Amino acid sequence: MSDLFTEAQEAAVNHADGPMMVLAGPGSGKTLTITYRAKNLIEKYNINPSNILVITFTRAAANEMNERFWKIMGVSNIRVTFGTFHAVFFKILKYAYNYDANNILREEEKYQIIKQISEENEVGFEENDLDIKEFVGNIINEIGVIKGDMIDVSHYYSKTCADELFRKIYVTYERVLRERNKIDFDDMMLLCHELLTVRKDILKLWQDKYKYILIDEFQDINRIQYEIIKMLALPQNNLFVVGDDDQSIYSFRGARPEIMLNFPNDYPGCERVLLDKNFRSGSNIVNTSVRLIKNNQKRFDKKIIAAGNAEGKIEYLEFNNCQEENNYVVEEINRYRQDGVAYSDMAVLFRTNLGPRLLIEKLMEYNIPFHIKDALPNIYEHWIVRDIFTYINIAKGSRRRSDFLQIINRPNRYISRRIFTKEDVSFDDIYYKYQDKEWMVERIAKLEYHINFLSKLNPYACVMFIRNEMGYDDFLKEYGEKRHISTEELIKVADELAELAKQFEDFGEWNEHIIEYSEKLKSQTVKRNDEDMLELVTMHGSKGLEYRVVFMIDVNEGVIPHSKALLDEDIEEERRMFYVAITRAKERLHIYYVKERFNKPVEISRFIGEMAFDLQEFQKGVIVIHKKYGEGIIKDTGSGKMIIYFKKLRKELVFDIKFTVTNKIITLK
Repeated sequence: MSDLFTEAQEAAVNHADGPMMVLAGPGSGKTLTITYRAKNLIEKYNINPSNILVITFTRAAANEMNERFWKIMGVSNIRVTFGTFHAVFFKILKYAYNYDANNILREEEKYQIIKQISEENEVGFEENDLDIKEFVGNIINEIGVIKGDMIDVSHYYSKTCADELFRKIYVTYERVLRERNKIDFDDMMLLCHELLTVRKDILKLWQDKYKYILIDEFQDINRIQYEIIKMLALPQNNLFVVGDDDQSIYSFRGARPEIMLNFPNDYPGCERVLLDKNFRSGSNIVNTSVRLIKNNQKRFDKKIIAAGNAEGKIEYLEFNNCQEENNYVVEEINRYRQDGVAYSDMAVLFRTNLGPRLLIEKLMEYNIPFHIKDALPNIYEHWIVRDIFTYINIAKGSRRRSDFLQIINRPNRYISRRIFTKEDVSFDDIYYKYQDKEWMVERIAKLEYHINFLSKLNPYACVMFIRNEMGYDDFLKEYGEKRHISTEELIKVADELAELAKQFEDFGEWNEHIIEYSEKLKSQTVKRNDEDMLELVTMHGSKGLEYRVVFMIDVNEGVIPHSKALLDEDIEEERRMFYVAITRAKERLHIYYVKERFNKPVEISRFIGEMAFDLQEFQKGVIVIHKKYGEGIIKDTGSGKMIIYFKKLRKELVFDIKFTVTNKIITLK
């Protein structure tokens, strides 16, 4: 058996009783380790297969692991349990309470319930506003965090809306569930914890059933899952956890990497092994990823090395703007394809699903087949874009009541929606309704003048006139503040639309493109197994995947780390996400960043500097020379900052650390 494993893997595979934590770096063969450990428990230690429980986080991962286990065992009827947390907990509840699938709230039902409750509480979304999806999605995530962390809702402070409103939504949602005799996936955990806490006899039954528990992706566990597992594992504590604290990237779903960090304290004397060999990536990629992640403070210290002799090439490139960047990405993809690399062996990774939309336009232009792993919204269906196009439609002659209702108070002109009683609107009628209010007549005249002026402009000028002269950007800022939505994200949508508009001379050409783009976008979300297609994946979605060639685009401050990452723990999670992304590459890693986005200057991501330099070379006490301030002593470094005491000034100064990667020079600003 030893020919199959590294020394570390063999130590994990041969573990028998008691708690063990396996730190499994990227590409280190954790699935192999888990499946062979289950095999060993049966064949070497004579454990009954029905007493073994293997838990992972997704049904697909559980099924894949089960199939691999059957393959190495040579038979497919061995009664080891492979399942997700939810599947295992629901199984326990089913036996206790006779629950069946009809008691489980479907995700579509949950969305509709939260949406209806939000509207009943006058959240303020109008009928045509698609950002209700973002609002409801955020509320659902926060409900999951409350239940997963076992928090009293009265002590929870919402990131999505006012605390009082959130609590109303939460309490009403819980009441609706009880009325419908439904439980959601988070309730499965709460009810299971409650059951096993109160009914010691039932707990004993399941403890006797699952005497050996193996958990994959342990870094993604939440508090209540952990509390249940600790109860089930008693009294033998045959708990075998496998994961990588450096790859914990799901805090928004309630994942708590500190649980893994505290595992040795919860189980003093637990055995610990590090799967330190990366079988996926070349040495440069591995070494670079290690330099990056070492900048996180809250982590297990690990030395990860490449298992093979491959070098693994990394390219850093800066572009003037996104258009140059996208053109170069397409050129490189075509070059790789000519060199025999399949499209499916390449991937473009990005921070959020808004990131690749301009690139998608370019891929379509060059007929490069691509598959979008994560749901990618069509920008032309966004409510902001619909607003702007409604203004354009009115400028082109539309007088439909629905068009006027959509934009008349965006920005607020204090024009009542009730005056639009006819299907066709005329400015004469609007003037008539407000003839006794001179200040309103002036507002209406200004709107009419703007509408007439719009009709003479090309697409780009039209978009910018609506935003700047007609006050639409100001409306977006007010809208975001009122609804607790990121104003910056709203403005980005308008910026992107303006960037797209530059490509077209007239609206006829643009409309034809929109139809073609929308149809093709729908078709790219479905992929057959035999199709050779480039993968487009968010950094979150890339976890667990690997490619020969990886392109990472827009590696700039505000994108990665994201502008919403304000606290130290937020930056550490962003760094972990970036670490996950770069370790998807096997042979080639391309890291691209721009000088400006949407005509606004942006800075290179601090993570690039951390990858290129080991900041530990610049630790406390090291003497540096500054061209203006002379000799200084480094007092501290971290989070892209450096504190230096200058003798001549007799004081400390704080600098952002910026790196010019090509020359490996550190520049202080």
